[in-house]
Amino acid sequence: MTKTARKSIKGAPKPRKPVDESVKDEYQNTVRLVGRCSGVGLEKKLPSGDKVVELRVVVKRDDRDGYDTFDVALWSSVLRKRGLSLKEEEWVEVDGVLRRRFWKMGAGAVSRWQVEGRQLRRV
Repeated sequence: MTKTARKSIKGAPKPRKPVDESVKDEYQNTVRLVGRCSGVGLEKKLPSGDKVVELRVVVKRDDRDGYDTFDVALWSSVLRKRGLSLKEEEWVEVDGVLRRRFWKMGAGAVSRWQVEGRQLRRV
């Protein structure tokens, strides 16, 4: 389809702008959440022997009504201890990265998105 034909179709996507070559190789995966804990952190021991503390952070949406809930995983011993000390409804700031976790369940694989916390502080 030509550019002229695309313009004539109502609702057709506009051509994409070219990527700025100066930032093309600068991947970024950065997450910052400020919100409240929906409950206390739970420590899990994985089959590998590793420990992780998981908690959920509730954040108000900035573009419309409602809230989003994010699963947060804390791996380092310092962050696990801090995560276990949090109380329900306590406000926190989490800096980290977004990860997609996969595991087997039944005959297939399942996945979910999770924030891997690198820093955690009360606010």
